[in-house]
Amino acid sequence: MKSKLLALLLLGASSVFAAHFSFGIGIGVPGYYVAPPPPPPVYYTPAPAYPAPAYVAPGSVWIGGYYYPAGPRWAWRPGYWARPPYAGAVWVAPRYYSGRYYAGHWRH
Repeated sequence: MKSKLLALLLLGASSVFAAHFSFGIGIGVPGYYVAPPPPPPVYYTPAPAYPAPAYVAPGSVWIGGYYYPAGPRWAWRPGYWARPPYAGAVWVAPRYYSGRYYAGHWRH
């Protein structure tokens, strides 16, 4: 019993004095990073909604393709059919403005 109590006390005491130390050095140009603009969008006609293919639900809207940042590069997301999450929702397309990327979203 004493050995178990001593082991528990030793384990608890060691966690009380545990610490983490770290430091960092920043090297770079002062200011902020402005990402290069995405390539021009790819234009194409959407898949027809009517007669509706099996994968297009009634009330779906076409979300056009767009580029999005994926690390230091831009990745293309092809267009797709989507159902609005609530009645009256409108899709706001993603955009790139003044060196910043603003993701697409649904708004009321």
